[in-house]
Amino acid sequence: MARTRLSRSDRYDQLVEVSWALVRAEGADALTLGRLAEHAGVAKPVVYSHFASRAELLAALFTEFDDRQTVMLEESLDSAAASLDGRARAIADSYVGCALAQGRELTGVLAALEGSPELEQVKRSAERAYSERCRSILEPYCPSGEIPAPSITAIFGAAEALSQAAVSGSLKPEEATGELAELISAVVGKA
Repeated sequence: MARTRLSRSDRYDQLVEVSWALVRAEGADALTLGRLAEHAGVAKPVVYSHFASRAELLAALFTEFDDRQTVMLEESLDSAAASLDGRARAIADSYVGCALAQGRELTGVLAALEGSPELEQVKRSAERAYSERCRSILEPYCPSGEIPAPSITAIFGAAEALSQAAVSGSLKPEEATGELAELISAVVGKA
């Protein structure tokens, strides 16, 4: 049986998809470029042509997750009420929803990202951009007109904790999103 040759973009997408499946099945520690090649059914040089190192692969996985999270946020905002509660609910729904869609494997990738300064910088940069987008969404509903940095930090600390609780099953998804939406409204409403 002849193999179908994929375009570079399609091959990249396939490698990312197989990487997530490998992390889901065996954990982030099992994700190496060699194992990825084996699971994707390609030669190692194919994988190395897309990712020069494991660190670059992990950064690509996080970036792919971050891009999906941003898309989910924008989609949630499109159907949300133009009010503090509506915007808070859209942020909560998309944040928790994206974590649930990704599942437990995200935790391993995040832990691996924090294992090196370069990878941690990728994560921090993406988090900063996302939180700034959310700040711009929420500030029109803030009495003072500006949400202080500690308040944004509190919102996203809670978002992360509630999302992980939903992913692990210790909270129902609707409990996590409801609590997060209420917290965002409360924090922004008093800022």
